[in-house]
Amino acid sequence: MKSTPLKYHRLPQRFYRQDTVEVARALLGKYLVRRTENDLLVGWISETEAYCGPHDLACHASKGRTPRTSVMFGPPGHWYVYFIYGMYHCLNIVTERKHYPAAVLIRGLQPVSGIPHGQKTDGPGKLCRAFHIDKRLNATSA
Repeated sequence: MKSTPLKYHRLPQRFYRQDTVEVARALLGKYLVRRTENDLLVGWISETEAYCGPHDLACHASKGRTPRTSVMFGPPGHWYVYFIYGMYHCLNIVTERKHYPAAVLIRGLQPVSGIPHGQKTDGPGKLCRAFHIDKRLNATSA
């Protein structure tokens, strides 16, 4: 018996127009899918973290709008990718509404396909490395 290949569907933009904590919970168990020039990379999202607007001191936007955080003030459903510690990229997805800076960090995932055996994805920097995510993808549609 042949197995049917999994079909992945992009979440609608309205999905991201919800409360940030709810989006963080709802993303658990979903798949992160990225098509590169040569591969289809797939991972099962196992860990997220919510950053709930300008009053959340852990949120980058708590210090106001900057060139780095401007994507967080845009429409929900876009990637906010930033570089930390001079070596890691982190992937967030903007949530809630335009002009309200909130996002969900994708903290960890389980490789499903396209990821080399042994490649670690148990941290935001590691999963970005495995998925070839960098600042060139900042502000792209999720």
